[in-house]
Amino acid sequence: MPASFIAIDSHSSTPPFEQLRSQVIAAVRSGELEHNTRLPTVRALAAELGLATNTVARAYRELERDSVIETRGRFGSFVAPNGDAAERNAQAAADAFAARIEQLGVGPGEALALVTDALSRRSDS
Repeated sequence: MPASFIAIDSHSSTPPFEQLRSQVIAAVRSGELEHNTRLPTVRALAAELGLATNTVARAYRELERDSVIETRGRFGSFVAPNGDAAERNAQAAADAFAARIEQLGVGPGEALALVTDALSRRSDS
């Protein structure tokens, strides 16, 4: 996998590991990185992008934690067969939220307003 789709902005306020992590997720979601695609080694990708190996290792750890990639020991890291788990996790969170809102007796309109407000506050920070 060439890292040509990854561009690290050294002037961004977003840390490089997060830029890398989010760009890999975007590539998986778009289909640019298909499941079972072998990723470069941490050292190779760090050298290609001009990053510290610990920066790439942290991005890989977080991608693995989120089930976007999987490490197969000495064989390397690969895009997980299930790809990006974010949509499944988001659906599970939405289902849990809907169940809790129903228990609280909050209507759908008010619940949507609460979520919209919460998301807006998070994107502003």
